[in-house]
Amino acid sequence: MATKPDAVMLFAAGLGTRMGPLTAHQPKPLIKVSGRALLDHALDQVGTLGRIVINLHYLPELVRKHLHHRPDIQFSDETETILETGGGLRKALPLLAANPVFTMNTDAVWTGENALTQLANAWDPDRMDALLLLVPRNRAIGHQGAGDFLIASEGRLTRGPGLVYTGAQIIKTDGLEEIAEPVFSLNRLWDRMAANGTLHGVTHVGGWCDVGRPESIPLAEAMLKEASDV
Repeated sequence: MATKPDAVMLFAAGLGTRMGPLTAHQPKPLIKVSGRALLDHALDQVGTLGRIVINLHYLPELVRKHLHHRPDIQFSDETETILETGGGLRKALPLLAANPVFTMNTDAVWTGENALTQLANAWDPDRMDALLLLVPRNRAIGHQGAGDFLIASEGRLTRGPGLVYTGAQIIKTDGLEEIAEPVFSLNRLWDRMAANGTLHGVTHVGGWCDVGRPESIPLAEAMLKEASDV
């Protein structure tokens, strides 16, 4: 098993129903924030990491067209059935050819230190089965809810209202094959890891905005502008 990941799974298969008419004719990852697609903001965090796999379901041809200039990116086809995060990651494993891997959602924007670099620098495979990048609830711009995890002094996570999961993590993929259902969330693995004391978290140094709803777009643009003006 590699000490640090060199492959990333970008989740882009969702229907984006919370975006309303904005996703009537385009998938959510192509919605623009500050003139650039959400997917491109995510790829900024990935940089030149290594293998990149993106899962596709809704209007997949538009995502392929958008990335026609990126022959380095591979696609995991979920056109027939959305497999959720766990099932989607498991299907993409032959393309990723790595364990552990980074995974990242494509409906957020970031400022500050690179998200995946922070995870790589904090990753300890001897203690961790997953490492989640989190933000305090009062810095989770555009996010609704009380938070996802409580964090202990040594970084171990348990469920509870507190820190918000940003959608970026490093995760070992061994446990995926133990789940019989084809469609499932990575929450299944996280719950097992939390019970074993191997689910860990680290706090993002910088800004983060959840762009899951139309009203979050101007919030994200304001955050990016503020960071560029500094």
